[in-house]
Amino acid sequence: MDHKYKPESLMMSYGYKPELSEGAIKCPIFQTSTFVFKTAEEGKAFFEIAYGKREKLANEELGLIYSRINNPDLEILEDRLCLWDNAESCAVFESGMSAITTVLLEFLEPGDLILYSRPLYGGTDHFIHHYLPKIGIGTVGFKPGQDRDEIIKLLEDTGKPGKLKIIYMETPANPTNELIDIECCKSIAKQYSQPENEVLVVVDNTYMGPLWQHPLKHGANFVIYSATKYIGGHSDIIAGAVLGNKELMKRVKTLRTFLGNMAGPWTGWLLMRSLETLKIRMEQQQKNAIEVANFLHKHPKVKKVNYLGLIKEGSKEHDIFKKQYSGSGAMLSFELKGGEREAFRFLNSLKMIKLAVSLGGTECLAEHPRTMTHAGIDDSDLKEMGITDSMVRLSIGVENYKDIIWDIEQALNKI
Repeated sequence: MDHKYKPESLMMSYGYKPELSEGAIKCPIFQTSTFVFKTAEEGKAFFEIAYGKREKLANEELGLIYSRINNPDLEILEDRLCLWDNAESCAVFESGMSAITTVLLEFLEPGDLILYSRPLYGGTDHFIHHYLPKIGIGTVGFKPGQDRDEIIKLLEDTGKPGKLKIIYMETPANPTNELIDIECCKSIAKQYSQPENEVLVVVDNTYMGPLWQHPLKHGANFVIYSATKYIGGHSDIIAGAVLGNKELMKRVKTLRTFLGNMAGPWTGWLLMRSLETLKIRMEQQQKNAIEVANFLHKHPKVKKVNYLGLIKEGSKEHDIFKKQYSGSGAMLSFELKGGEREAFRFLNSLKMIKLAVSLGGTECLAEHPRTMTHAGIDDSDLKEMGITDSMVRLSIGVENYKDIIWDIEQALNKI
């Protein structure tokens, strides 16, 4: 009798055969740079496929060659990651930024145009806003809340809408939690696509992790993660991941091979460990975040709370939320009454919550976006995006929510 298992049930065993590893219940760490071919003919066949000289034959598999190209730990990890987003293929990288930059460099050429949402993570914003123009790629940003007609006008005003190649977005936005309609962006991509030039939709889904949003279902060509965050979940590794269909992912993996930014076997092994507890970790983090958001929402020293669970019903943003998300997540930001002085006083007064960048780990983290993660963005842009001096970003962990709220409350009392 066939049974379709849920992803969380498959994270312990999917893609791994214990009999190939001395019966070990867990996949070993394949700490090797190269792999032995049985025959010269086998080596030739493996390289023909790896370098795209021919397509795989029916039932033919790409054998192990060299850990920059493939490694058992990464192959099993990539197979498991595909389950969450129902993707055809996945590539794991040394960092989230290497995943992002590899996709953009593979599909953008001088003269092309990228349309991107703002705000983005500071590193991504810098790469798009400052590096891509150096190699002749045009960039145009749009803000959450702008409708389809407004975004199209931005494109037309560039004078080269026909050069559009990628629509790139983070939703929810980091750190404001504003939402972007993926299906709306996909409709724009289709409008500007041509037979010889498909406009691709790329979504950074780091804020939601693989649990609460699945961009591929809404028309995205790629979903990208900083696997450092919820996928890793323990603040002890740096990694990234890209998922999409086999045809497009083949190009991503090929460039990854030649850029050499593939993750190593230790990283793959640690991420497999983390995937086993991903769902229970993220569900607890979300439960805690709901309690924290409701507390902050009522606090007299807090001016505004940005959390998906507090989006006003009946609003356009709430319509997007209902369509795209299965949960409200564990990331929130809030603005204090005051400015940088008050924000720093709050951050310096925290006891249990750690003052550090990053997110998605088992511990609560707090940071000041304007002077930390988004420090490289121009002041005028920060103001336009609503990233203020008084904004604090919180990544909620798995601690007892009453202890989290106690720490936040005592720090607020110090202001």
